[in-house]
Amino acid sequence: MRYFIELSYNGKGYHGWQNQPNALSVQEVVEKGLSTLLGQPIAIMGAGRTDAGVHATQLFAHFDIDVNFVPKDLTYKLNSFLPIDVAINRIFKVKPEAHARFDAISRAYLYRVALKKNVFTFDNAYFVKQDLDVEKMNEASKMLLEYKDFQCFSKSNTDVKTYNCDITHAEWFFKDDELHFVIKANRFLRNMVRAIVGTMINIGLGKISVDELHTIIASKNRSEAGFSVPAHGLYLTNIEYPEDIEL
Repeated sequence: MRYFIELSYNGKGYHGWQNQPNALSVQEVVEKGLSTLLGQPIAIMGAGRTDAGVHATQLFAHFDIDVNFVPKDLTYKLNSFLPIDVAINRIFKVKPEAHARFDAISRAYLYRVALKKNVFTFDNAYFVKQDLDVEKMNEASKMLLEYKDFQCFSKSNTDVKTYNCDITHAEWFFKDDELHFVIKANRFLRNMVRAIVGTMINIGLGKISVDELHTIIASKNRSEAGFSVPAHGLYLTNIEYPEDIEL
């Protein structure tokens, strides 16, 4: 039987989602917990990767087990077993062919920019001291929906078959003393969101014009785009699946 896990985590103490040979990952701690509780080796497949230090308020993963049920209190037991910075929200049965990564319809991210020095959020949002022209940043964000090829925002030496992504929403808005950027697409390239945010901040600071974004995207060159903002302000917030995936 195949099961989906819905989880969230604070990425500060981890070297990303995916297993690493010499560093602690979120996948590793969840697999160890499941394997211990279910009494057999359990491997899980995540809906995607998050880089070191990136957080997730919602991520899905799937695992297979050779019995037709898992204990009803597995969510509770697994949460008790896992560290405080990883939380299991639910575990549910899905169709045998359901795949956490390949069946995902869309993914959404949030990036938090702190506009005021705050001792309680400094490691959860990126602090920018200068004033930002949010109107221009939103103007540039709308332009992203006109394009498909985002190689200019991709990390170099990435092993992908295509740099095409279908961005359906990108917007900046104020929330208390922070400026939030939300973006939704069918898929994302490695480091893509952080590079987009860095480029948008440069536009907000007046270092590059809104129209220059056309040239940057057309260049397909990472060095033409803006800097990559720090990981600690980035959150994977939502993953959508077909409604009939759950049993």
